Amino acid sequence: MSSGFVGYLWDGLLITLQLTVYGAALGLVFAFAAGLARLSGNKVLRGIAFLYTEIFRGFPALILLFWLIFVIPAFGFQFDPLFAGTLALALNIGAYAAEVVRGAVQSVPKGQTEAAIALNFTPAQRMRKVILPQAIVAMIPPFSNNLIELLKATALVSIVYLSDLTFAGQLIRASTGETTTVFLGLLVGYGVIALIFTALMRWLERIAARKLGRQVPPGAIGRIFNRRSAEPQGV
Repeated sequence: MSSGFVGYLWDGLLITLQLTVYGAALGLVFAFAAGLARLSGNKVLRGIAFLYTEIFRGFPALILLFWLIFVIPAFGFQFDPLFAGTLALALNIGAYAAEVVRGAVQSVPKGQTEAAIALNFTPAQRMRKVILPQAIVAMIPPFSNNLIELLKATALVSIVYLSDLTFAGQLIRASTGETTTVFLGLLVGYGVIALIFTALMRWLERIAARKLGRQVPPGAIGRIFNRRSAEPQGV
């Protein structure tokens, strides 16, 4: 393979990694915002979050991409192609991940939330100190699946001429006529990247389980209660 082709692949790999990492980061913001809003006591927030998850889970990422690249400019606004690709992927994957957030938060035992309420924790304190430490650990395995789906979806941007790894492979195929070799290489390449991301997510899961714990340690709520009881009380 010539050095020019290697350069194509390297540039395409960087774009693919950027789309995956940026899309995952932005999608995580959408996921937590929508997932927690689905559990809100505010009907308006719940309604907005419901519409977001249902609409963007139903829209194919490719259609979103076409809208951001080809339709929005007709109204006088032009997105940078990399940002448009990132936004389309993030909106799509964030809608799926929002259900992961909602389910993980709801899986936390009710007794621990009730104990935190008994200790006069504010809703924010309950979420930050009791619920999220447990829920985040439960979220990581399905988030790993979402990340791999996001990685595979990045190949869609080649259709709108964004020079990702798939687009680089198409250029090489057009130049050499080697269809089987090129697409086999892409298959292996995406597989290797997916394995690396999977290993990173498993490492993150172990770190989170050790740092946050799979559950609030036995007696933790009691220790907080005893510590608060020992504090001087105002008259």
